[in-house]
Amino acid sequence: MFESPRILVVSFDGLRPDLVSAELTPNLWRLKGRGVTLANHRTVYPSETRSAFPSLVTGATPDRHGMVGNKYVDRARSPFRYIDTSDAVLLRQLDLESGGNLYSAPSLGELLARNGRSLAVLSTNTAGTTRLFHHKAEDFGHIRLSGHFKEACTPENVLADIEAQLGPLPPALPKTEPDRAGQDWITSAFLHFIWPRCRPDVTILSFGEPDVTSHFHGTGAGETKSIIAHCDRQFGRVLDWWDAEGRAAGVQIFAISDHGHITGHTRVSIADGLRQAGFSPGVAPATGVDVVVVPGQVGALYLGEPDEAKLKSLVATITTEPWCGSVFTRARDAIHGIAPGSLSRHLVFADHPRAPDVAFSFRTDDSIDEFGLVGGTFYDNDRRTGLGLHGGLHPKELAALGLAAGTAFPAAGTSSSLPSGICDVAPTVLHLLGLDRPATMTGRVLRELLEPSHGCGITREEAFEAHLGSYRQLLKRAHVGEASYLVGGWVSS
Repeated sequence: MFESPRILVVSFDGLRPDLVSAELTPNLWRLKGRGVTLANHRTVYPSETRSAFPSLVTGATPDRHGMVGNKYVDRARSPFRYIDTSDAVLLRQLDLESGGNLYSAPSLGELLARNGRSLAVLSTNTAGTTRLFHHKAEDFGHIRLSGHFKEACTPENVLADIEAQLGPLPPALPKTEPDRAGQDWITSAFLHFIWPRCRPDVTILSFGEPDVTSHFHGTGAGETKSIIAHCDRQFGRVLDWWDAEGRAAGVQIFAISDHGHITGHTRVSIADGLRQAGFSPGVAPATGVDVVVVPGQVGALYLGEPDEAKLKSLVATITTEPWCGSVFTRARDAIHGIAPGSLSRHLVFADHPRAPDVAFSFRTDDSIDEFGLVGGTFYDNDRRTGLGLHGGLHPKELAALGLAAGTAFPAAGTSSSLPSGICDVAPTVLHLLGLDRPATMTGRVLRELLEPSHGCGITREEAFEAHLGSYRQLLKRAHVGEASYLVGGWVSS
C-alpha cells in the first residue's frame, strides 16, 4: 500500500453493465482484466442520476442525504416550490438558504477538506449534477469543472488557465446529438492540467453519456453504441496514462455507472388518470392543484393537504391503473405503508422530509426491445416509444457498472458476486486514505476487493409484499453484513 494513494472515480452515466464488452468497450474490458469486477453492483431508489450521484459522494441512501429525486417539491417553506436539481445556481442558493444543509449528510468533498485532502470534479452531466458531486467546492478552494456550463465551474482562475490551454468550454449540444466534444474536453483537462498541476487526493471524472443519447435514441441504438465507444476511447486515454504514470504514483481506479436503462413501450398520462378520478393534478404547486405530479420516470406525488384519507384515496386510484408498479408511502408499521396496498418507504430508503407522499414506479416487465435488450416499462413523457428510461425498480434499472483496479485490489482479473452498491464507494475511498467513515454512511467498505479471503459478514435476502384488491407488489432486498441493497420490485394484478 502506498503511503498517500490517490483515487480516480470514472463514471459513465446510465451505462448498463451488460453493454460492456471486448468489442464495444475494449478499454473498460481491459480494466476488467486488470482489476476486480463487482458483478452484483446496484444503485439506489429512485434510480435517477441526481439521487444516485449524491449517494456516491455521501456513501448514503437518499433518506440520509435528502436528494429524493431529480425533481421534488420543497415543503420546508411557504408557499411550496418545485425544485429542479439540474439547476446549479438554484442548488447553491438552496444550500446557502438552508445554512449549508442542501445535503442532510456530509459529502466526500467536505470530509476530505476537514482532513486536509482535496476532491476535484470534472463532469459533462447537467450543471446541477456537476455541482452535486461537490456542492461546496468553492468553499474549500477545490476544483469543480463542467465540460459545458461555466456556472458550475470553480475556481475561475483554474477554468481560465485550462481554457487558455485547451480552448473554451464546448457549447452544450441539443440533447438529440451525442456529446463527444464535452467528453474529450474533460479528459484532456484531467490529463494535461488537473493531474500534472494539482494531483488531487480524489478525482471524479464523470462522462455524462450514454444516458442522454439513450433517452433520445434508444439504449441499444447505433447512436448510443457509438457514444459508448467514444467514451470508452476517452477512458482508454486515461488508462494509458495510468499504465504509464498513474499506477506508479499510487492511483487506484474505480469505474462505475449510476444506473441502467430499460425501454419505454407504452406511453400513458398520470395526470389524465388522476383527473378522471376527481383529483386536480399539476406539475408544480399552484392554486387549485391538489396533487403535484412531479415530471419524471419515477412517480412522485405530493398532496396539497396530505391527510390520511386523501393519501389512501390516491393510492387506491393509482393501483387500479395498468401502468402502476411498486408504491410506497410513510410507514404504518415496519413493512406496510399508511395507505393499503403500499409498502413503507423505509424499505427503499426513501423516508425523508422532502420525499413525496406517494412514491411509485411505473410497471415494468422483461420484454425484449428491438435491440435485443431485456426490460420494458410504461412511461409518461412526450417522446416516442422505444427509448431508454430509468428511475424505478426493474433489476436492469438498478444494475450498475462496478470495477476497481490498482495495487489496493490484489485479485486482478477476478469477479465478486457479493451484492455491492454505489453507496459503498465513498466508505472504501475513505478507508484507502486512512480516514474514518462517518455514522451517516449506509455503505460499507468493500473488503472483498481489498482482502479477497476476508469474510464480509452474513449475506441474506428478504422479501416484502403488499396488496389491495387484485393489485399485488413484491420487493426484494439483499444484505451483506449491515449493508442493504435493493434487488428489484415487481407487481402483478
